[in-house]
Amino acid sequence: MPNHTATIKSVRKNKKRRASNRYYGKTTRNLIKKLHATTNKKEAEELHPKTVSEVDKLAKRNLIHKKKAAHIKSQLAKKIASL
Repeated sequence: MPNHTATIKSVRKNKKRRASNRYYGKTTRNLIKKLHATTNKKEAEELHPKTVSEVDKLAKRNLIHKKKAAHIKSQLAKKIASL
C-alpha cells in the first residue's frame, strides 16, 4: 500500500478511470463485432453512426490511437458498402 496521501488518491483515481475505460472499450468492441456480424444492410447502416461515434470517443480519450480509429471506421464503411 502507498504511504503518501497523494499516492493513495492517485490509486483511487486510477481504479475509477480503469473501470470507465474498460467499460467504454468493451462497449465499442461489442458494437464493432455486432456490425461486422450483420448481413442486413439496413441494420448495418443504423448501427454505423453510433459505432463510429463510440470509436471517435475512444480516440478522443486516448484509449486508442487516432489512426487506429480511422482504420476501424474505414473498415466498417467498407463492410457496409460490400453488403
